[in-house]
Amino acid sequence: MKILGIETSCDETGLAVFDPNNGIIANVIHSQVDLHQAYGGVVPELASRDHIRRIVPLLKQIFNESGIHQSDIDGVAYTAGPGLVGALLVGAAVGRSLAYAWNVPAVAIHHMEAHLLAPMLEDEPPQYPFLALLVSGGHTQIIKVERPGQYELLGESLDDAAGEAFDKTAKLLGLGYPGGPVISKLAEIGNPGRFYFPRPMTDRPGLDFSFSGLKTHTMLTIQQSDDDPQTHADIARSFVDAVVDTLTIKCRRAMEQTGIRSLVAAGGVSANLQLRESLGHMTGKLGGKVYYPRMEFCTDNGAMIAYAGYLHIKEGRSEPLSFAAYPRWDMTSYK
Repeated sequence: MKILGIETSCDETGLAVFDPNNGIIANVIHSQVDLHQAYGGVVPELASRDHIRRIVPLLKQIFNESGIHQSDIDGVAYTAGPGLVGALLVGAAVGRSLAYAWNVPAVAIHHMEAHLLAPMLEDEPPQYPFLALLVSGGHTQIIKVERPGQYELLGESLDDAAGEAFDKTAKLLGLGYPGGPVISKLAEIGNPGRFYFPRPMTDRPGLDFSFSGLKTHTMLTIQQSDDDPQTHADIARSFVDAVVDTLTIKCRRAMEQTGIRSLVAAGGVSANLQLRESLGHMTGKLGGKVYYPRMEFCTDNGAMIAYAGYLHIKEGRSEPLSFAAYPRWDMTSYK
């Protein structure tokens, strides 16, 4: 069974083919970072138009480079949400149309479900049940995963997501987009003791997050400090330390409350090396283990969509001929 996965939720156009016997046998991604850098963030209309331009050439590229023919495809999976509605509709329209033309089933995939399942593509995947920390530009969540399709939301951000806070802080410091990689790189030369930033909502029970106050604290610190490269590096270090500590504290609390010792970290921010080191140390002390997708599957990609689609199609699920996009979509009620 070969499943084509299509991802167009934001600023990456990703297509891949998954085969349960051979894993990912084709994978291509086009990033729109260069397109959006001049604006300091994603411009939804530009993102949608670029998906339209790229998606068919990328499909042809997959077939040409892998030797796969359209007649080899047994199903099509596409991201239906959450994300930018215009961008989602590009992938949904193309994915559902291809499935109709090829007479194969189509499935609409939840973007965050695909992220939490991405580590299952690795050589040593986690065993169910596990906890998942989903950290991206639009989401910060802790999910209890009993098995594919059975999810319990334990905590989430009440305002800004961690990735969004990274992007906004990078913009305040006059750095590029996306903010995560540049902030993390700058933090490596920062002095950890010069500034202290709060670890929001860690002094109260629960597993929810809030990063808007940390963003405001960072902005005020920048405004009240010297405008020199080392100061910016020191601020970046304090900001990264605060985000990493907050995420780690909440994950430790979730592991202690549930008794589950396997943790998946997925989404764009899971590529952060400081976060990986902190989570690895924490889970090790608890006698557990943390699992990640490979770096290329941390950001949005078609491979995770293809794998999630395989799981759904294997269970007999398929969409009607109609299709829709869901900019906001609760994964715990996702069927």
